[in-house]
Amino acid sequence: MASKGILGVKLGMTQVFDDEQRVVPVTVVQAGPCTVTQLKTPETDGYTAVQLAYGTKKHVSKPAAGHLAKAGIDAAKVLVELRLADGDELPELGSTVTVDTFAAGEVIDVTGTSKGKGYAGVMKRHNFHGLGDGHGVKKKNRHPGAVGACATPGRTFKGTRMAGRMGGERVTIQNLKVVSTDTEHGLILVSGAVPGADGSVVLIRSGVKARVPATTGGES
Repeated sequence: MASKGILGVKLGMTQVFDDEQRVVPVTVVQAGPCTVTQLKTPETDGYTAVQLAYGTKKHVSKPAAGHLAKAGIDAAKVLVELRLADGDELPELGSTVTVDTFAAGEVIDVTGTSKGKGYAGVMKRHNFHGLGDGHGVKKKNRHPGAVGACATPGRTFKGTRMAGRMGGERVTIQNLKVVSTDTEHGLILVSGAVPGADGSVVLIRSGVKARVPATTGGES
């Protein structure tokens, strides 16, 4: 299955009705248009990939301006590289990717930056149960408990779940589905929630774990 991708802005969530009049929660993404700004091939780079540019901004460095000028654009807000299989057909440099790339029913993966939660405790960050709140606890009910390892090895192991900064990380939600597309307004309706705050940039691409229908062979 060929890999496809497009960048867009998360607008928010709403709901639609399917053919059986059931409510389906969807996330609306203002997707594209994206410009193909670079092509990578096994002969020149050792692998196959395509670089997409989305949005615009006022100030662009001279190296970036020279790079984007090859595709016929002046500026770009976000650049992303989409890895392709060696057998996938490469688009033309400077061509435009729109919402027509995806169709209703396709399985996709959506990548974005999750909402920042600031400094959070272990109950919010790691879903700890907490300590009891009975007589004699003395305001320790939201504490993590013991984190040491006795005299041997006499230290706290790296990676121990503790309080700390939560959110603001790159997150990918897999195996979502495209409910519908609006080519006139450049919208993609994705089933369920996707990472990131409203107004943030997200990457929609073909699902890497999507099941490919098995081909039926001829009768023996």
